[in-house]
Amino acid sequence: MVKRVSWALLLAVAVLAVLIAGNTWRRPSLQLQVAPAPRLEVDEKAAAGRLAGAIPIRTVSGMEGLQSNGEEFKKLHAYLAQQFPKLHASLKKEVVGDNALLYTWTGSDPSAKPIALMAHQDVVPIAPGTEKAWSADPFSGQIKDGFVWGRGTWDDKGNLLAQMEAIEMLLAQGFQPRQTIYLVAGDDEEVSGQRGAKVIAELLKSRGIRLEWVLDEGLLVTEGVLSGLDKPAALIGLAEKGYGTFFLSLDQPPGHSSMPPSRTAIGSMSAALARLEANPMPAAISGVAGEMFATLAPEMSGFNRFALSNLWLFRPLVQAQLEKGPSSNAMLRTTTALTIVRAGNKDNVLPGRAEAAVNFRVLPGDTLASVEAHIRKTIADDAIVIKPYPGNSEPSPISPVESLGYRTIAQSVRQVFPEAIVAPGLMIAATDSRHFSTVSDAVYRFSPVRARPEDLSRFHGTNERISIANYAEMIRFYHQLLRNTAQPQ
Repeated sequence: MVKRVSWALLLAVAVLAVLIAGNTWRRPSLQLQVAPAPRLEVDEKAAAGRLAGAIPIRTVSGMEGLQSNGEEFKKLHAYLAQQFPKLHASLKKEVVGDNALLYTWTGSDPSAKPIALMAHQDVVPIAPGTEKAWSADPFSGQIKDGFVWGRGTWDDKGNLLAQMEAIEMLLAQGFQPRQTIYLVAGDDEEVSGQRGAKVIAELLKSRGIRLEWVLDEGLLVTEGVLSGLDKPAALIGLAEKGYGTFFLSLDQPPGHSSMPPSRTAIGSMSAALARLEANPMPAAISGVAGEMFATLAPEMSGFNRFALSNLWLFRPLVQAQLEKGPSSNAMLRTTTALTIVRAGNKDNVLPGRAEAAVNFRVLPGDTLASVEAHIRKTIADDAIVIKPYPGNSEPSPISPVESLGYRTIAQSVRQVFPEAIVAPGLMIAATDSRHFSTVSDAVYRFSPVRARPEDLSRFHGTNERISIANYAEMIRFYHQLLRNTAQPQ
């Protein structure tokens, strides 16, 4: 009897092994098979110099709008006009709102639906006290060690100027786009895009314009970031998470610290926040994350390939591992971040009020309403008042993979970064592109910026920089992308 059971177990294991192996090796590569594009000659030194010249113009955006920094944006507009004369002579330029820019490059085929390339002019400030930690002055635009240094080189003047470099070159070559191309450059992306990109989207909608597809800043060409993948991964964002901040407040009678009640404002608020942090919203390998891993699985090696190709068996194990990493966890769920806590002003006085802010990045499929319901259920304290931030936004719609826009972007990536694996992804931060879902069903988020794990902290952080070689690749990418749009469909 024992032998029979042992043989049955061995047979079951063998069958399972064959099934896993078959599932793994039957999965074909989903990569577009295209030849690398002929290498476009770029005057890298001159292009890097033009980007470097834009960095000292301190286009730091503020919630208060034009009053905060309007002159710096006007300086940037003048600089762009000076550095890209062909573009400014050939494209129609409009200043929208305070200082947002909309350029129109009219296509040769009036029946072809237009497209839009997006970037933004504004940058985030330098965190006070960190200036001396920079290897170069953050607003110098210094060129050294093969890099252009400074705030905006990566986010997002690099994309903006690379787009303009590509258009300037195409105009010099006599290129005429088939479809009308809009160049959108918001001036307040870092503070929600309400005055810039949103107003431009509303303007296009009022003119009856429907865009075939849109490309904005977004996910990167990462190297060494995804475990089990020995090639660069170029992820094209199909959607972005929503933004939901909720303010919590609790009022209690103030008093002397020598006679504390059993339930204080600070204690009750702390307990509520601890419950929120300990009980996040549920995670799942589904939606955009599911599409991404399905695309990456055939390109991976070792156990990662087996596991991702057989999620029917390994899903709990894979999900548990992904939840351990902050970036991979963010792809699977609506995240909870405790960001502000305020209470008390003297050590021997019980405060009468405790306040907190909790920020959620809302996964497509969840809603602001479901997040608020989760908060109420989790904290289970009716004494705590919950108020949503007026600037909250729902997750964006999910753009299709089976579309001309996605295919054109993926083709261009494979032509300029032939060693990269292209896959759909989810943008976990907010971009101006979310405002364009009203004028297009196909909105994508990708930046042709190379990044290794050690580079990710430079985003909004210290020592932001872009390599001159990578900046030339960015120009080549946009040049190839625009050339591809002119091909017969």
